[in-house]
This record gives sequence, structure tokens and C-alpha cells, in this order.
Amino acid sequence: MIKTTPFHERLGQLSTTGLYGHWSGYLSALKYDMSSKHEYFAVRNSAGFFDTSPLYKFRITGRDSEKLLAGVMTRDIRTCRPGKAQYTVWCDDRGFVLEDGVLFRHSSDDFLLTAAEPNLGYLQDLIGRLDVSIEDVTDEYGMLAVQGPRSREILAKVAPGIEELGYFEHTDTKIGTAPVTVSRTGYTGDLGYEVRVPRDEALDVLDAVMEAGEGHGFRPFGEEALLMTRIEAGLVLINVEFHSSRFAYTDHDRITPKELGFGWMLKGIDDETRPFIGRQALRRELADKTSRWATVGLVLDWAEYDRLYNSAGLIPPKDETPLDYESMLYDDSGERIGYATSLMYSPVLQQHIAMARVRPDLAAAGTRVNLELTINHHYETVAAAVTKLPFFNPARKTA
Repeated sequence: MIKTTPFHERLGQLSTTGLYGHWSGYLSALKYDMSSKHEYFAVRNSAGFFDTSPLYKFRITGRDSEKLLAGVMTRDIRTCRPGKAQYTVWCDDRGFVLEDGVLFRHSSDDFLLTAAEPNLGYLQDLIGRLDVSIEDVTDEYGMLAVQGPRSREILAKVAPGIEELGYFEHTDTKIGTAPVTVSRTGYTGDLGYEVRVPRDEALDVLDAVMEAGEGHGFRPFGEEALLMTRIEAGLVLINVEFHSSRFAYTDHDRITPKELGFGWMLKGIDDETRPFIGRQALRRELADKTSRWATVGLVLDWAEYDRLYNSAGLIPPKDETPLDYESMLYDDSGERIGYATSLMYSPVLQQHIAMARVRPDLAAAGTRVNLELTINHHYETVAAAVTKLPFFNPARKTA
């Protein structure tokens, strides 16, 4: 049975397309307008709102909750004070990523973890004799992402106290009479917030937020626009940039945090007081320099791209829709050196950009690689330059 989110009754009325996908058993809008680019520009130029309710939500409480999480998460949760959140990953014993998520700390022994996949059984199996309780509270809350340069101005009208929220901080407040938790988080790489509200009060909160956004070009956006923004922001997506080690058939579909571009999460890995799962394998990887890949950005050579299509009698496509397949990468001698996981034409940057994996020796900014294209049913390659992620990183995101 397909479920609907707490906001669906209202958001369904705003959809002119009726196009939905399935996300964790819920209906999720692909786009509200006939062109997802309109929704994308709302986020980049003003503000938009996205229904993130299908994210799994796990409440973790008890005297030993920090101890459990410190032994599971790759990033050290002990450094996260109440009122802060951490983006993190967790790994298997071999150091391969199982999944990623955001961990919100409400107090010394009260946490909320959001994730794209079910993890309740996995986490509960790790409790042992620890004083920890883990509960799946996904269905109890709606979550609304309010993203874009005017998101602070809009939310501040209805949610007192959010103006002072720092990046990856959260606070409990009210919108109308509804108790909500507002965090300065999101998946667009822009200034943005997420509002968590009890299911029964979700529609009232949505109505209040929509009213506050009147006159700002404020509009809902769907998954297609979200994917565009997350690629520009260099944010990874499960089953695209990485696959859960739990479900992968071979190590070709497994990846370590270092290979995924998260070497910064391994700060303090030599601390013997936090023997998290996969730690020894990751220490060996770092010491022996055995990483197979580096995650980088690519910017395609626009002149060469246009020339290839023009010479084939075609208009060079500038399609903002991300490709849903991998594009191979080669060096100048034709040897395969990696692959692009996400490729699109960025409307804001006016460039073809890609997130990719390359051999670590080719990860330096400015390195030339050749990306495979199919033109008139024939394989061609176009030059691309390696660059650091993210592509789009406005100062307002963290200011």
C-alpha cells in the first residue's frame, strides 16, 4: 500500500502534473509544474519548499545513546553539542559505507537520525547490554524543507528565533500553536531550513509557511529540481554516487568514506576511545594509501562539446535533467580511468558539470580527462577538467 505524507492533501492540490514517484513507500512529487526548471530557479533565486517526510526518522535515547552512536558512526558524535546536527556515514567491518544521514542531538541522551533507508533492525542489533532505546518515528512527523536565498526571511515571519540559527544548528519553536523543530539543513547547497512537525499539525504549519512566502515567488518543488540542486552542491545520493555495502554484490559497488570524498569525517580516527565499526580497515586504507578512487567534480569543455554535435549536424543539447546512467572516463591514450556518476547542464552555472570517480593520481584540479558521449549512435569523447566540489557554494549557505 502506497502511503501519503502529512502534507499530501495540500500539496496534491498544487500539482499541475500529477506526476509522482515512490519514496520509501510514500508518494513523492517528481515535479509540480510542466517544467522542473521553473521550480529549480525558485530555489536558486528566491525560495521553494520540498516535502522530505519520507525520510526515515529514528529516535535514539537512553543513558548510553552517545556511546552506541560513537561506536557506529564514522564521524565523532561526541563533538556534537545539543542543538547541533552532523552529517555522517556508517560503515561495515571492512570500512565500506552502509549509508549516510543527518544526526540531530537534542540533549546528552536524546538523538534523532534521518536516513534514506530502513536501519531500525540494524541499529537495534548493536545495542547489546547498553541502556539505549531506538524507535522508528517516521510516520509521526512531517518534514518540510524550505530552501533558497529568501528562506530565512520567509520562515522568520512564522518561526520565532530561527534568524540566529547557525549552519547545522536546530531549535525547538512554534509555528502558530504547533510545536516544531527547525534546523538549518537541506539538500540544495543553498541557504535553507527543514521543519519537523507532528503529523496532526502538519497542514496548519504548511499553510502558515505558504502564507508567509506570498509575494516572494515561493513555490513547491519536486524531486527533479532537487536532484539538479544537489549535483551543483556536490551532495552524494545513495544508489547513484554510492551503493549500500549491505546490498552490493561485489566490491565494485562498494566504496569507503575516503573514496567518496569524506576523508574529512575521519578526523580523530586514531583515538582509541572510539573504536567505531570499520575503523581498523579505514586506518589501514589511509596508512597504506589503498584508496581505489577519488570523488571529484568535472566541468566539460563547452567549445569541444558544441563542436562535436555541430559536426554531426546536431544542435548541442543543454539538458538540465541529470543522466540516470554512468558515463565512462578515459585518459588521452584511451585507458579507462573512472566514470561520472551524475551529469547535467547547470542552468545557473551555464556549464555541463558532473560528479565523478577517478583514479587518485588524476584527482588534482585542472587534470584533463575525456568523458564518453553517444552522438548519432556512435561513441565520442569530450574533454573535461577535474575540479573540486561543490560547483555551487554561495556564501549565504553558511553565513
